[in-house]
Amino acid sequence: MSKKALITGTLVLTSASLITKCIGFFYRVYMANLIGTEGMGLYQLIMPIYMLTWSITSSGFTTTISKLTAQEKAKNQTGNMGRILKQSLFMTLTISMILSVFLFLCADWFALTVLKEPRTALSFRILAIAIPFMSSGSCIRGYFFGLQNAIVPAFSQVIEQIIRIIAVYLTASLFVPLGLAYACVSAVIGIVCGEIISFLFVFYNYIHFKRKKKYIKKPTLSTVKTFHMICAMALPLTASRIVSSLLSTIENILIPQRLQLFGQSSADAMSTYGELTGMAMPLIMLPSAFLTSVSVSLVPEISEASAINQKNKIASTVSATVLFSSILSIGAGIVFAVFPKEVCYIVYGHSDLGNLLFLLAFICPFLYMQMTFSGLLNGLGEHVFLFQTNIISSIITIGFIYFLIPYYGVLAYLAGWFVSLLVTMALSLYKIVQCTQVHIPFVSCFFKPLLAGFASGLTIRYIIQIGTPSKTFFLFCICSMMILYFLFLLVLGCFKKETSMILLYRKKATK
Repeated sequence: MSKKALITGTLVLTSASLITKCIGFFYRVYMANLIGTEGMGLYQLIMPIYMLTWSITSSGFTTTISKLTAQEKAKNQTGNMGRILKQSLFMTLTISMILSVFLFLCADWFALTVLKEPRTALSFRILAIAIPFMSSGSCIRGYFFGLQNAIVPAFSQVIEQIIRIIAVYLTASLFVPLGLAYACVSAVIGIVCGEIISFLFVFYNYIHFKRKKKYIKKPTLSTVKTFHMICAMALPLTASRIVSSLLSTIENILIPQRLQLFGQSSADAMSTYGELTGMAMPLIMLPSAFLTSVSVSLVPEISEASAINQKNKIASTVSATVLFSSILSIGAGIVFAVFPKEVCYIVYGHSDLGNLLFLLAFICPFLYMQMTFSGLLNGLGEHVFLFQTNIISSIITIGFIYFLIPYYGVLAYLAGWFVSLLVTMALSLYKIVQCTQVHIPFVSCFFKPLLAGFASGLTIRYIIQIGTPSKTFFLFCICSMMILYFLFLLVLGCFKKETSMILLYRKKATK
């Protein structure tokens, strides 16, 4: 096994993820100023459908290719790696072409009947062009993830975001004056251009990589055996992601409709939905770039260790990852809870979203932890369990949306999301401990970061009250709190020497 540091691949992904999230975030700020909260609500109705098409065509295959490639690499069967990728590409392209044609032809029906928003029809037709490129690019990225080569997928993410923003910037002046429907078309054109260029980039690098490494070894797996291997893992994963995305799409469709029953007009409901999903949520998701990268890196890392039965390595990786995730998630939640109005003022120039961001701050730690737990469980092969917990989570959230939003408004949705995350996080943590027999130090992982967060947050909150309000001053206070949080963690002994070594180095584990 390679002695290359796990943190190296994770840092590459983290850097790329941070760049893309920052670019994407400020792109959303630009869009919010350009088309307003109602326009953001309309755009956010399109995005769940985009994610649903990704779930159907790509999600299960990406993880499958990553896991199977890592396993075959551990056995030095390079010929099998190529066969797995090629068969997966053929399967995903077939599915994506069918879905693309369906979405293009049925865009009007879907917009009118399902979304009850005819202004989205043209956007769906254009979005259909992106689906084959999206699925093919995702498969090739999964191949590189399986080889634990994070550079190509990382650069492709950055390129995709940059192209997306350039396309929107160039088309906005043409489409935005024509109305909100065409403003959304401009954003969708950006998505299509980003997917096409990203695919061309990863495809070129795949061809170049194969020639450089001279992976010409004959496959030991037959075509039928490879097909069965792919289907055995990809179908449950895809089914899980489809159901999860479908339920998530239902959530997003229902929210503005149920808000109207709460007493809001159609425009107000769409504005509230736009503020929540297009402005406040991207804020709390920004720091999650670190955990997204860790989650992606964990799948091949744990899969490779499982393939050669390195139990100690699995246990140590799980333990260190849970600690890292807890520190980051609690720290981010404390920042948003202590400085909700200040963060909104820094980013949007006003503090109107502060109350909403304050409520989301309590959801933030559970959301982040569940991202990491999903990566761990994927690496451990617990795809059916993830499927079951995702369904439970969505059913809880939809129940709150459907029955309680007409009485309590957007607060009911946030409460449902909080409860669903609490349930799924508890179930996931129990399953991880059961599978790995790892001991999770709850005091170090949860209580100490919480204590450090409260101590640093209250200290800086006091300083803010005696200072002169300004964006520079608020930024200084937030940075000071993060430094103070880290120092408190050191004092409390959260960073053990052995844990740091696990996070920094991938060593050969003793069986």
